[in-house]
Parts: sequence; structure tokens; C-alpha cells
Amino acid sequence: MKKVFNVLLALCVVGLLFICWRSIQDDIDFNKEVTERENAVKERLLQIRAAEEEWKLQSEVGDYCDSLFKLVEFVRNGRIPKVVKEGVLSDEQMEKGLTEAKAAAIVNSGDQAAIKANGLEGFRRDTTWVQLSDSLFGPDFCADSLRYIPFSQGDTFMLQSFTNLTRSGTLQYVMECCAPDSSFLKGMGRMGDRLIINRRQLADDMGNYPGLKIGDLNNWNNNAGNWE
Repeated sequence: MKKVFNVLLALCVVGLLFICWRSIQDDIDFNKEVTERENAVKERLLQIRAAEEEWKLQSEVGDYCDSLFKLVEFVRNGRIPKVVKEGVLSDEQMEKGLTEAKAAAIVNSGDQAAIKANGLEGFRRDTTWVQLSDSLFGPDFCADSLRYIPFSQGDTFMLQSFTNLTRSGTLQYVMECCAPDSSFLKGMGRMGDRLIINRRQLADDMGNYPGLKIGDLNNWNNNAGNWE
């Protein structure tokens, strides 16, 4: 009888140890998945930031795009200038007054005598236009993916742009793109639901956004992410 009792006691101890281990492991697995989801959203937000900054460079007034649909079309069909560089100017050439612009003009003129006289036989500066999507994100990038928040089951980012008038009277263009916790933490069970509620409460208490975002409509921050 004593042996049976000891065996049952040992089994209980093993069972309790397993329950404790499982509880700890569940927390580890949950936190790992939260981190993986956050990293995926951050990567997508950084891609949107890169596209927005290129949009601003090519915009006639220097503003940001205010529509994900327009931004996706811009990434899908847009082009970006790429300068092909061969050769460099020596100190001696620059001391004689040659600049990159002057050297390029001489080479582009096709005047072989002038090219030889200035030692520019191996100098080349050509501007070509390449696919924007390939340049920013590499080949086979799907532009449509920019719209959707990872793990959200189809939710899209909230993108806004705004024009502020500074005290000096100049226009300041700002943008903001957001992904709420409630979207990318969706479908993680009761632990996920509880985390969403806790994060929202903490964000409300601190006056922060309950999720991940880049930029800020009220304060220019160079389009930084709120996790940076």
C-alpha cells in the first residue's frame, strides 16, 4: 500500500511539474508569436515609409501620399532615377576646375579632343530610370501587400497626410500610417484578447497610440516609428 501511495505521489509531482512547465512554455510561445507579428508589421511600415519618401521626392510640391491605393499604384508603376558612375576625378583635375557636372557635360558632348585633353576617357555619368519597386524592395515584390496589416485577416493600414503651417509661415508636410494592436494580434485566443485590452488601457493612460505607427500628423518626427 505504501508503494502504491509513493507511486501516486510521484505521479502527482510529475503532473504538477508538467503543468508548471506547460504554463511557462505557453507564455514563452505566446510572447514569441507576439514579437514575430510585431516585427512583420514593423517591416511593412518601413516599406510604406520608403515608398512615401520616394513619393515626396517625386512630388511637384513635396507632399506625401494620402491614399494606400495611390501609393500602391505608384510603387507598381513608378520609376526612379539611377546614376551609372564610371571613373572618378583626380585631385589634379578638380584643382583645374573640373566638377562632376562639367566633366559629364564634356563627355556627353562627344568631343573626343576635349575628352582626351581633360583626361576623361574612362569617365561616365549616365542617368537611367529603373522600376521603383525593384529599386526599393527587390524583384518579385508584390506592391499590393503594402495595403494589408500582417496577421490581420485583411485589415488595411490607416494612412493619412497633412500640411501644417509653421510659425515662420512655411508649409510642413507630414504623414502618419498606423496598425492597431487589435488588428495584428487578432486570433491569438484569450491571452491575445487580454493583451489587446491591456495595451489599449496603457496607451490611453500614457496618451500614446495603441499599436504600431510611423510618422505623426501633429508633430514632425522624420517619419519615425513609435518603437524606434
